[in-house]
Amino acid sequence: MLQGITGKMLFVNLSDGSIAEEETDQQLYRDYLGGYGLGAKIIFERQKAGVDALGPDNTLGFLTGPLTGTPVPGGNRYVVVGKSPLTGGWGDANSGGDFGPYLKFAGYDAVFFTGASDKPVYLAIRDGKAELKDAGHLWGKDSYDTEDVIQAELGKDMRIACIGPAGEAQALISCIINNKGRAAGRSGLGAVMGSKKLKAIAVYGKADVTVADKDTIDTLRKDDLVKLKSHKLADRLRDFGTFAGTMGQLAVRGVPTKNWGGVGPRDFPKTEAANEELVPYQEKRYGCWRCPVACGGHMKAGVSYKYDAGSHKPEYETAVAFGTMCLNDSLESVIMANDICNRQGLDTISAGGTIAFAIECYENGLITKEDTGGIELKWGDHKAIIAMLEKMGKGEDIGATLANGSKAAAEVIGKGSEQYAIHIGGQEMPYHDPKTNPAYACTYKIDPTPARHTQGGVASGDGSEQKEKNTFCQAYNSAGLCFWFNVLLGMDTVSQYMAAVTGHPYDTGAMLEVGERVSNIRQAFNIREGINPVDRKVNGRISGTPPQTEGPAAGVTVNVDERVEAYYKQMDWDLKTGKPSRKKLEQLGMKDVADALYPV
Repeated sequence: MLQGITGKMLFVNLSDGSIAEEETDQQLYRDYLGGYGLGAKIIFERQKAGVDALGPDNTLGFLTGPLTGTPVPGGNRYVVVGKSPLTGGWGDANSGGDFGPYLKFAGYDAVFFTGASDKPVYLAIRDGKAELKDAGHLWGKDSYDTEDVIQAELGKDMRIACIGPAGEAQALISCIINNKGRAAGRSGLGAVMGSKKLKAIAVYGKADVTVADKDTIDTLRKDDLVKLKSHKLADRLRDFGTFAGTMGQLAVRGVPTKNWGGVGPRDFPKTEAANEELVPYQEKRYGCWRCPVACGGHMKAGVSYKYDAGSHKPEYETAVAFGTMCLNDSLESVIMANDICNRQGLDTISAGGTIAFAIECYENGLITKEDTGGIELKWGDHKAIIAMLEKMGKGEDIGATLANGSKAAAEVIGKGSEQYAIHIGGQEMPYHDPKTNPAYACTYKIDPTPARHTQGGVASGDGSEQKEKNTFCQAYNSAGLCFWFNVLLGMDTVSQYMAAVTGHPYDTGAMLEVGERVSNIRQAFNIREGINPVDRKVNGRISGTPPQTEGPAAGVTVNVDERVEAYYKQMDWDLKTGKPSRKKLEQLGMKDVADALYPV
């Protein structure tokens, strides 16, 4: 039997309140590991195509991986999966903190929800015993208050993942929050929880996660902890988090500005590193479960803006979303924006990108003060940015429209506003510019959950390197490993940990094979839903069409189609249909998937 897993999953039917436990086929773990790999496989098998993402037939899953809750550095992640109401295709979102480990300690590798409750409920799991509880008194509360109330009812030891008011309102860019600031942010899966009247999941347990070779893990960990003490990137993450260098990168890497339409040094001249500026705002460092780097932080109480002490430090993506994208240099307002999103349950990447879209619409007369409830949306006006974000969280005035993301908002506003909606497949862009990191142009377009910077890393050259980086990414995301520890430790070390935890002979080649299988099952889900990522449009601001005339990306145009074609060739996916070839699927042991895509 594989180690590092409980071997059990929980299936909750919210329509009738039934809860069933299932033992999982060991081969599924070997082939898909856990996380969104296992989630995609389960949902592909059990859910028919074409279901309404906000209807009762959409399955929502919370999954760990075999590394989650083990001594492996960075083994603390969980993922949420389901059909995305934001993109209409495969959706997944990844989060840290300690919810993932405690779900496993509570006795389960995964929990899946089907159906929809007729009243608000939450699921409580303690030491292998699961129960649905009334959540009527929680409905309407933000994520922080929800966590406090549940812990007061069930005990401070409970770990909670929940939605805020945005998820309850089924806002398409709503997300799921744990640890009062860790977010399973992308794909709009908070709206799926809201559609099911599922307010939260609370978990606790004391079960041990057994590993196959503890001595090897201890040796690897001891050596890696020494390396991490002197690793320059680890030091920067430890001191400043992913926020490190946000402003400084403007001058050298082309961090997007002004809704992707600006040039950093010209439109946002503040290019000095902001690390030291952040330090006085931080109260203490914070880390996910047993993390030796601890890149997070808890902030002091706000002064100009009224957020409580303990608010989470903004990540890089959040700092760009509400900073350079909106030409806003007020750091305290960025911290406030992060706190609002965490409380209300909004994806910061999409929320900031959508506000930048709204500012550009306002600037061009496509929306007015009458639409905004009196707010004058101007570049760099941090008070207006915060005021509009609050309306998005509460669903007031045009805020209710913007809370569905820029694509959906442009469809309502019309008047040519779609040119300012910078998204791929309905999801706002993360803030790593493909004009300076061209591999992202391919990743953003073709990943089953589009516009995801964590789904392939930075690669140069032809599609073979892109394939390797992307497929290994699929493996460690499925394994429950934090993105940064793949970067810090490397593929070979991660593979050694996998073998030592599970007892299965995973080397780098075997992990790449798993990653390719996961890539194919996620792709197959979208193809069955009628989505070929090749057909997605990429706004010219992303690719440099036309090229910028100054700044770090001056004269640069990325040939997105060429990179996508090279990647599809390496993956053996048909460019016209998006289908993986039958031969490739059968080579990967996925004959059932091949039969579904190529019915006789």
